[in-house]
Amino acid sequence: MIGSDAIRGYNDTFILTILSEGDSYGYEVSKRIREVSQENYSIKETTLYSAFTRLEKNGFIESYPGQVTHGKKRTYYKITDTGRNYLQEKVEEWQLTKQVVGCFIKEEEE
Repeated sequence: MIGSDAIRGYNDTFILTILSEGDSYGYEVSKRIREVSQENYSIKETTLYSAFTRLEKNGFIESYPGQVTHGKKRTYYKITDTGRNYLQEKVEEWQLTKQVVGCFIKEEEE
């Protein structure tokens, strides 16, 4: 399992990537992160909702009320056009990050 410190800077990218596939809500986003990472990373609930708040404040996502479950309205999130642009920037940044780290970490050829 990957430690949260090692991956913290990529939480927004994970969330925006999932929301770029369709609107979703907290539990489902958390579940998709676990699934896509093949159970190697799970985001804490407090971290997830802090990210939602930050992303919404920056205009990258919008929230809206959804269906009522267990007597409470579920909050859904959707990515905005600004969020899509930001996600593209983060993807490009990741490509450069991999390239730079690869310069220092030489993997043995099999």
